[in-house]
Amino acid sequence: MKYAIIGTGAIGGYYGGKLANAGFDVHFLLHSDYDYVRQHGIQVNSCNGDFHLDAPNIYNNVEEMPKVDVVIVALKSTNNHLLRQLLAPLLNPGTLVLMIQNGIGIEPDVEKLFPDAWLAAGLAFICSNKTRPGIVDHLFYGNINIGNYSAPKPVIDTLIADFDKAGVKAFDVDYLEARWKKAVWNMPFNGMSVVLNAQTDQLLADASTRTLIKAQMMEVVMAANALGVENIDEAFADKMIANTDAMVPYSPSMKLDHDYHRPMEVYYLYTRPIQEAASAGVDMPLLKDLEQKLLKIIGG
Repeated sequence: MKYAIIGTGAIGGYYGGKLANAGFDVHFLLHSDYDYVRQHGIQVNSCNGDFHLDAPNIYNNVEEMPKVDVVIVALKSTNNHLLRQLLAPLLNPGTLVLMIQNGIGIEPDVEKLFPDAWLAAGLAFICSNKTRPGIVDHLFYGNINIGNYSAPKPVIDTLIADFDKAGVKAFDVDYLEARWKKAVWNMPFNGMSVVLNAQTDQLLADASTRTLIKAQMMEVVMAANALGVENIDEAFADKMIANTDAMVPYSPSMKLDHDYHRPMEVYYLYTRPIQEAASAGVDMPLLKDLEQKLLKIIGG
């Protein structure tokens, strides 16, 4: 399949880079580092083995890109107001749009813009940063769960097979289960890393903060269960904490956004899931408090 990467940062640069390095036809949309990549290519420094793309297919104008079979959207959700103009030139009938973004409610909102597009959620379990032009630092993990929202199953099967050929472990999972499982980690760790100005290891090393994070996770678990999502329970929350203990010290994406003075993804990470939980009769007081602290930081 032919791929377009919209958002060639820590996530799009890694997964798109893996596909391109494996020989797939991949087209990258770049913005600030277009000139650098045109001269130097894309470098991925990975815990699983470094690689370099000498002459990737790059563009700084989406209108110049070809129509593709799969669009991987790895923009921050704060830029989703741009999707109407970014996606339209790339779509054929039957193009799959894979939304590798954090949060709840993303695909239903994209469906309103493109009701005929095939949509899926990409839930990346990865520690990856991009703090320099054209260079992605992949630190840990790297699997991706694919939650099918509206695509025919054979298309999802082909996508997973392509990821497998590229050396990325990908799994076909239930859509809502995938979104809410990612929220179990994202909602506590992203916001807490900003409010306390701490990396993951520092958050878990403090006993009181560790207890609070577990309690925040359980609010997500209760919300998911009330919404009918299966396979999310306390044992899963404990597993997420254990997995984070095993990680290298890591700054979640929201902390990097805050540190580099970029917009933070509060709406889809906090406001929307809190609203969804309330619709099912579940209050999330700890996460609502975290949301308000983040909004206060944004407001200055």
